[in-house]
Amino acid sequence: MSDVRPEDIEARTRIAVRHFWQTREAQAGKQTSGGQADRGARSAVTGGAQMDGFIDLLAWVIEEAGAPRESIFRKQAIELPGFFRPSKQWDLLVVTKGQLVAALEAKSHIGPSFGNNFNNRTEEAMGSALDLWTAFREGVFNSSVRPWLGYLILLEDCAKSQAPLKVAEPHFKALAEFRRASYARRYELFCGKLVREGHYSSSCFLTARSDAMDSGAYAEPANDLGIARFVRSLAAHVEGNSP
Repeated sequence: MSDVRPEDIEARTRIAVRHFWQTREAQAGKQTSGGQADRGARSAVTGGAQMDGFIDLLAWVIEEAGAPRESIFRKQAIELPGFFRPSKQWDLLVVTKGQLVAALEAKSHIGPSFGNNFNNRTEEAMGSALDLWTAFREGVFNSSVRPWLGYLILLEDCAKSQAPLKVAEPHFKALAEFRRASYARRYELFCGKLVREGHYSSSCFLTARSDAMDSGAYAEPANDLGIARFVRSLAAHVEGNSP
């Protein structure tokens, strides 16, 4: 990992962002032409594979950090047993010599619907972490080495995701930081708290406009949630726990 330059990470992140928007557009067009378009913009996200560029980037980082290629799992053999449920599929796993080294979620959130989907995304992330760490405590993974758990999310940068929001407070006052906070700001707060509260080892929050299909341009709203810091955390853990 010492040979990986920051500009390499930025370049590969741009590739991942381009892949995201291009794949999303291709999937939407395919479903629409087939007469099976989903309601609203859901046709652009039901096909999957949009986040493959980010998985490519992270798999590259893991290999550069010394993990054997055969220890990296994506698309297949990505289930881990849980405590509250039999198993869950993760987006990327590193399993070396029967030891869980790392597990990662890579998600996205695109408009026009942000309200309920924001709640679904946050509840999913918190639930997955609770399930994994409880299973770890119970010895499900046969290891005393704490695995690295990562959460990456790409949010569409648009007027609706950046607009200030009201908070319903019929009985008690919400935390002051949430008042007038946009969905973008809420995601930033959420990702930061995931790490500070120990639910995830590291978290990455990126935003990108839908017109970044060619440029791959993206933004990092918070320095401590940037992609470079995220991959450095992952690489350091893999280096310390690879054969």
